[in-house]
Amino acid sequence: MKPVRACPWVLAAVLLLAVAGPVAAQRQPNPQPPRGRAALDNGGLSPAEILNMLDAYAIVQAQETLRLADQQYGEFVTRLKRLQQTRRRNLQARNGILQELRRLAGPQAAQIDEAAIRERLVALRDHDLRAAAELQKAYEGLDEILDARQQARFRLFEELLERRKIDLLTRAQQGAGARPRRQ
Repeated sequence: MKPVRACPWVLAAVLLLAVAGPVAAQRQPNPQPPRGRAALDNGGLSPAEILNMLDAYAIVQAQETLRLADQQYGEFVTRLKRLQQTRRRNLQARNGILQELRRLAGPQAAQIDEAAIRERLVALRDHDLRAAAELQKAYEGLDEILDARQQARFRLFEELLERRKIDLLTRAQQGAGARPRRQ
């Protein structure tokens, strides 16, 4: 079965609509407030939904960019998802440790507990070492099914995606700053 290929412009439009959704939602009255932490500005997409859309976009674009053979595609998707999950899980864990450090050592800390701060710093260093090893293993798994040219293209493709994500976030923040604030 040949995978379906989507036009990159269609996917980019979907992503832009996802970012623009909260803007349109603010212009219309919302009879029921959004529930839970996942809901953004009056019914916009949650961060998890946006990340899932970006991951799906990456999968579709990677197939074309890397020129994957049909027999490579299924295993590539599985291993790319594993890489994405590894990154996300480790980033969340790292952010949790950093949040604890902020609480312990930040300007609002009532008292300084040197031992607790040192323990969290050691935990952060250990986590970073484990995360790097997990990430390396995930890349090695992906590289096993790619030839050298595809591996190089994948690294360049990841860099391009990161730049696009930053650009989208910047545009979304600029758009949010330009909107009149609700009272």
